[in-house]
Amino acid sequence: MGFGIKTDYINGRKLDLNKSYRLLIKPVVESKGIECVRADEITHSGSIDVQMYQELLQADLVIADLSTLNANALYELGIRHALRPFTTIVISENKLVYPFDLNHVVIHSYQHLGDAIDYEEVERFRAALGNVIQTVLDKTEADSPVYTYLHALIPPQLQKQIERAVTESVKTEPAPEIGKALSLIIQEAEDAIETKEFAKAKNLFQTAALLSTSNSGQKDTYLTHRLAFTTYKAAQPDLVTSLYESLALLKSIHLDTSNDPETVSSAAAVEKKLYECGEGESHLEESILYYQRSYYLLNNRYNGINLAMTLVYHATSNLAISDQDRIADLIFAQRTWKRVLYLCDRDWKLIQEKEKNDQALINDGTKDGQELQEYYSSQKYWILVNRAESYFGLGDFASYRKHVEESKNIPFHPWQLESFTEQIGKLEAELKKVGHLLEPKWIAPS
Repeated sequence: MGFGIKTDYINGRKLDLNKSYRLLIKPVVESKGIECVRADEITHSGSIDVQMYQELLQADLVIADLSTLNANALYELGIRHALRPFTTIVISENKLVYPFDLNHVVIHSYQHLGDAIDYEEVERFRAALGNVIQTVLDKTEADSPVYTYLHALIPPQLQKQIERAVTESVKTEPAPEIGKALSLIIQEAEDAIETKEFAKAKNLFQTAALLSTSNSGQKDTYLTHRLAFTTYKAAQPDLVTSLYESLALLKSIHLDTSNDPETVSSAAAVEKKLYECGEGESHLEESILYYQRSYYLLNNRYNGINLAMTLVYHATSNLAISDQDRIADLIFAQRTWKRVLYLCDRDWKLIQEKEKNDQALINDGTKDGQELQEYYSSQKYWILVNRAESYFGLGDFASYRKHVEESKNIPFHPWQLESFTEQIGKLEAELKKVGHLLEPKWIAPS
C-alpha cells in the first residue's frame, strides 16, 4: 500500500493511508499472532527493491490496499500473485474505481472519510478483515488469478528458482549498515514539525525522500510535499531563497500537468508568499491559477479562502488596469466567500456527525481517542475562522466578531491563531484600498 496522504486522481479525494494501516490493518493482523510489516517499516540502507521482493516471496500473508490506485501497490500485487498461489488479500476504500483487469479479483472494501475513518467503520472492518484473514490462512484454494487460470504452474519449483535468484542477488549487494526504517524517519520529521523544528524536519524528509525514490528516479509525491513545506518554513538561508527551492521541488513532480490538488495548492501557497515578499506580480498570477485549479478540483474551504485573498491582491495590483477590472476581482472574491460559507455549513454538520459516532473512542482514554479529539477540535476551529474571514471580506462585521468569539472556545494551537490573524490583517489592508468600489461600499470596522 501507499503511505502518508495520497490523492485519488479519479475523484480528487485525499486519503490518509497511514490511518488505514494503523487503525484497520495492523491491529487485526497482530491479533492473529502474525508480525505485520509495511514496506516503509523495513530497516535498510541499500536497495529496498531486493528486500521488497523477498517479502513478497516469503511472507505467509500479504494484504494489498489499492486505494488511490497506487501504481507501486498494483505492481507489487502482481508480483505476489505470480509468486504465491495462496494467502493474498486485496482491500481498498469503497470509492475506488477498479481497473477492468481487477474485476475478477475479490476486493474487500472499507469506508474512508478522507482525513479520518469513522470509529464504527473501524470496528466493522476490523471484524470483517479478521474473518477474511482466518479464512485465507485455513484454505488451500488459489486466490491468485495467475494460478487459478494457469493450472500447469507448480509453485514449489517456481518458488525455489526465484528464492535462489533472490539469494544470489542479496549476496551481490554490499552489506547494509544498520539504518532506520523509513516510517521512523517520517515520524521523527512530523514530530519536528509539531515542535517548530523545521530545519530538522527538512533534513529528515530529505533522507526519507532519498530512501523512497525508485530506481527509475520517480519521487514520492507525499514526501515531496512535506519536504517543500518544511523547506520554506525553515527559511534557510532566507525566506525568499527557501520559497524558490520549495517551488523547484514541486515542479520536479510535474506541477504544470499534475492533477494532484495537494501539489497544486502547495504551489499556490508558495507563489502567494513570493508575491507577498515582493518578488513580482507574475507570482500572483501563478498563485491565482493554482488556487483556482485546486479549488475547482476539491471544492474545499482552504483553497476557496486563499483564492479569494489572491483575487483581492489582484484588484490592488498593477495587473488590474481599470476600476472595471478591480470590481470584477472583488465580485469574484465575494462569490468565493459566499461559497466558503456554504462549505463551512456543510463541513460543520459532517464533523458533528462523525464526532458523535466516535464518542466511544474519544472517551476511552487511549492515544487514538486523544488524537481524534484533537483532529475534531482543529477542524472546528478552522471552520469557525473560515466563516469569520468570509464575513469580514463580505463586510458583515457582526457575524465576523461572532465567529471569532466562538473560535476562542475551541482548543487550538497558537500558530493557528497567528495564521488567521495575519491573514485578516492583510485582507483588511488590501480592502481599504479598493473597498469603496463595491456597492455597498466596504468600510473597515472601527
